[in-house]
Amino acid sequence: MLGLALILTVSALALLAPWLAPHAPDEILGARIVGVDGLPEGPSRSLPLGADAVGRCLLSRLLFGARISLAVAAGATLVVAVVGVGVGVLAGYFGGVVDAVLMRSVDALMSFPFLLVVMALNRIIAHPRPWVIFAVLGGLAWPSMARQVRARTMQLRAMDFVAAARALGASHARVLGRHILPNLASLVIVIATTVIAEMIIAESVLTYLGVGVAPPTASWGSMLQESEPLTRLAPRLAVAPGLAILLTVFGFNLLGEGLRDALDPKA
Repeated sequence: MLGLALILTVSALALLAPWLAPHAPDEILGARIVGVDGLPEGPSRSLPLGADAVGRCLLSRLLFGARISLAVAAGATLVVAVVGVGVGVLAGYFGGVVDAVLMRSVDALMSFPFLLVVMALNRIIAHPRPWVIFAVLGGLAWPSMARQVRARTMQLRAMDFVAAARALGASHARVLGRHILPNLASLVIVIATTVIAEMIIAESVLTYLGVGVAPPTASWGSMLQESEPLTRLAPRLAVAPGLAILLTVFGFNLLGEGLRDALDPKA
């Protein structure tokens, strides 16, 4: 419940960002950006979290950054779920040549080094759009889902209710749609909560490395990158997005653990 509360809170703040943000996320606030010590202005009534290194409202960028970070993570998780479940179900249900070909493809993809793919992406596209980022993240992360779904599908295929359905003349499509996929739902949901937490961190890493969304678009990773030169002098610039990432990932991990306990048939 705590994890769900954290996730709902962050999601609500992201959805309501246009109404909650004191300023536009890309607005440079002129003379107010620098305090008497030469650092970005600290928290005040008009700037609840202060200004960032460029002179923009830190709170506004944090709220709008949640939209980008959550959207990329959700999109990547959707790619992981669709491709991973599809490949895992086909490999586990049909077996034989189908299983061998699909699993060797999974092995090949899992051997791709993440950072090498990121560097190649940076050479091809200077500042990729969010859909490109979540497509790349999802395209690299689905093999783990496929392996777990395949193992569970092989267990389901050997159960009596599946054998009975096939003995009664049910087609492969009907067996998959009525018996296999519904029994995979709980597993997929639990894995998805873990994957979306991993994707939030991965998006932040990509943006921090300069392969994320194009500036001045706000995301938690870009805020961490922009705060790096002033981390020691103004640590609040890094603490705000870092804490947002920490709490959001913690919420999804807690939710995943809770769902695993609730949906485990052995519990």
